[in-house]
Amino acid sequence: MKIVPMLAIACCLASPALAEQTVGSVSTNFRLLGPNDKIVVERFDDPDVANVACYASFAQTGGVSGGFGLATNPSNFGLSCLSYGPVSIPANLPQRQQVGAISASFLVKHFVLNRFVDAANHTLVYVLISTKVISGSPANAVSAVVAGGPSPASPASNAP
Repeated sequence: MKIVPMLAIACCLASPALAEQTVGSVSTNFRLLGPNDKIVVERFDDPDVANVACYASFAQTGGVSGGFGLATNPSNFGLSCLSYGPVSIPANLPQRQQVGAISASFLVKHFVLNRFVDAANHTLVYVLISTKVISGSPANAVSAVVAGGPSPASPASNAP
């Protein structure tokens, strides 16, 4: 039984460094004791691809156990990735790479953000999954960002 906590700690330490920022949250359920249940939105900037950000929304359980970080959050989440400038796929980018993680319960469950390269379509595909140390969950969300072409703010995109 000692192996489960050790695996959980190893999993957390193996997560890549990334730029993660909480954008905001919305209260969804009043709790008399402890914080309310809420939906949290976090932004992940891709550490290896410039001008790409992914926004993940997920449920966060409140109450007394949630206030101490001991509650298990449900596997309800959404994902949207976008480019905010020109995107190019680096030549040495791995076909699949973990680019982010969110802790969904104390040492046991995480939401993991993976990036895939669809070279044939010049597209980056991001998949957010729910996982546990012992067994995974089929809950997932997917979003894609096309590389190349004009950025949304460039003059070429506003031409008549």
